[in-house]
Amino acid sequence: MSEDDSRHSTDTDDKSAEKPHRSWLDRISAALSGEPTSREDLIELLRDVQADGLIGPDTLRMMEGAVNIADMTVGEVMVSRAQMVALPADGKFLDLMKQVVESGHSRFPVHGEDKDEILGILLAKDLLRGVVADNGPASIRELLRPAVLIPESKNLNVLLREFRQSRNHMAIVIDEYGGVAGLITIEDVLEQIVGEIDDEHDDAADEGVLIAAQADGQFVVDALTPIADFNERFGADFDDDEYDTIGGLVTAAIGHLPEAGEELTLGRFTFRVARADARRLHALHVGVHGED
Repeated sequence: MSEDDSRHSTDTDDKSAEKPHRSWLDRISAALSGEPTSREDLIELLRDVQADGLIGPDTLRMMEGAVNIADMTVGEVMVSRAQMVALPADGKFLDLMKQVVESGHSRFPVHGEDKDEILGILLAKDLLRGVVADNGPASIRELLRPAVLIPESKNLNVLLREFRQSRNHMAIVIDEYGGVAGLITIEDVLEQIVGEIDDEHDDAADEGVLIAAQADGQFVVDALTPIADFNERFGADFDDDEYDTIGGLVTAAIGHLPEAGEELTLGRFTFRVARADARRLHALHVGVHGED
C-alpha cells in the first residue's frame, strides 16, 4: 500500500470513528437545549418566539393552526347535514339556478329522494353552461361530477393533502351508519389555519355599519343591532324591554339558537339567518314588506 493510500485509509477510519461520537454529542446537546419534543412544546416555543418579536401575531396564528389541524377531525369542522345546501336531481333548471344564486356557493351536492342518496357534485359553472347551451342536457344528472365520500374521523391534515393531490374541493362526510352527516370543503380546512376566508358573496364585515342595504332591496343586519335602532330605521315597534338586540329577539322567537338559512316572519319583516355559529347568531338578511 502506498503512503498516500495509507494516509487516506487512516483519515477514513478516523472520520468513521468520529461519527458515532458526534451523533452522541448531538443527542446530548438536543436534550440540554430545550428543543420541543411534543406538539404542545412546539406551540409554546412559537409563542415565545412571537413574544420576542421574531414573528408577528398573524404568523403565529397560522403556524398554530397548521400544527393543530393534525389533531382535528372532519367531524369537528364540517357543515352539518341540516345546513347543507343540496340540490334535487330532478329539479328544474330555473329553480336550481335560483337556489345557486341565493346561496352564493360554487359547488353543490346533488341528491336523489333524500340527502342520504348523494348522486354527485354539481359545479355552478357547469350548471350555467348547461342552461345557456343550445342543445343542453335534459337533466342536471348529466352534469354531475363524482362525489368523494369520507368518514367523520378523518384527520384534517390528511384530508388537506388528499384535496391537493386530487384537486377536489368538496367531500361528503359519512357517519358510522353510512348516512350523510354533512360536507366539508377545502376552504373549511384552510380556515382552520389562516382564519375565516370571505369571498365576494360574503357580507362585508364592516363593524361600523349595523344595517346595510343590498341591491335586491333587502338588508343585512348585524345581530347586535339594538332593537331601538332597528325600530328607528324601519319604523317598527318591537319591544326592547326583554331583549336588547335584534339577534336576541329573533333567537327567542325561533325558540333555539338558529342555524344559517332558517327563516322567521314577524309582522311585516322576514328574517333569514345569514351567519351563525355554535355560540351565537351573527347576521340576518331582512326583507321588509308593505303594510297590509
